[in-house]
Amino acid sequence: MLVHAIYIVFAYFIDRIIGDPRSLPHPVVIIGKSISLLEKAIRSIIVKERYLKLAGLLFPLLIAGGSYLIVSFLLYGLNQLNHVLAVLAEIWLISTTIATKGLADAGLEVFRHLKNQDVRAARKSLGMIVGRDTENLEESEISRGAVETVAENIVDAIISPLCFALIGGAPLAMLYRAVNTLDSMVGYKNDKYQNLGWASARLDDLLNYLPARLTVGMMLLASWVNRLDIAGAWKMMKRDARLHPSPNSGYPEATIAGALQIQLGGTNYYFGVPSERAKMGEPLRSIEANDIVRAVTIMKTTSTICVILFVVISIVVVMGLK
Repeated sequence: MLVHAIYIVFAYFIDRIIGDPRSLPHPVVIIGKSISLLEKAIRSIIVKERYLKLAGLLFPLLIAGGSYLIVSFLLYGLNQLNHVLAVLAEIWLISTTIATKGLADAGLEVFRHLKNQDVRAARKSLGMIVGRDTENLEESEISRGAVETVAENIVDAIISPLCFALIGGAPLAMLYRAVNTLDSMVGYKNDKYQNLGWASARLDDLLNYLPARLTVGMMLLASWVNRLDIAGAWKMMKRDARLHPSPNSGYPEATIAGALQIQLGGTNYYFGVPSERAKMGEPLRSIEANDIVRAVTIMKTTSTICVILFVVISIVVVMGLK
């Protein structure tokens, strides 16, 4: 565990500094292409919907299981050649499973457009990171979408993969990233994916269950560090987290709503169809563009706290075993 914690420290700083350079191959891109190929293969063979539900099990088995095995064998092979090379590869692979810089950059890009009063560009940038329609959103709704996305992804893009990296290194972190990618691609509750994607969606909910709740504690500490409303964050989390349709996403969203003294949720449009999301937090003030920056600050502080906490826990465990 201590070795994994040390790897996490280096991987975290790599992600914070350079993120995911487009010049380097990214495992998530390979995972995404594999998911698309598998879906095409399944749909070309299976036509009846009732069989698609059983076929849905193939996604976590082949994609997530395959990701774990490939990374494990890769690191084993590299270790046979050169131990230092294997260590460097594992650190880099862990860094690809988290997206602190990418998430911050995406949120701040929306913020910069709003500050420059370029609402059209802000809508376009937001549309790159959310699934909802953004073409007609006003500034407050653009800000809400960005804050919600940053909050939700504190778990999915940072804390969860770090948790699995601490337990099982790069192979387990990559397994998690594969499951999360599956959920984002086939885990929809619509006519197309309700049968084929059910197993991926359920597994993603299961893997994020504990990390989402651990994240709340880290976000509360981050709120205190940044002199935000920690009492409000705790109150809104207890009151509103379970209102979210996801069993996990409501925890970071309700917490950040309380910390910023704003209200998240409301009406979103998907392909022109309205969808009502439960409102979380009290509207003590209107949402503004600066809330995106505050959300990013909470995200960065929370992720730093997580890394420090994992190192401390690992040292305590090692000392306890001795």
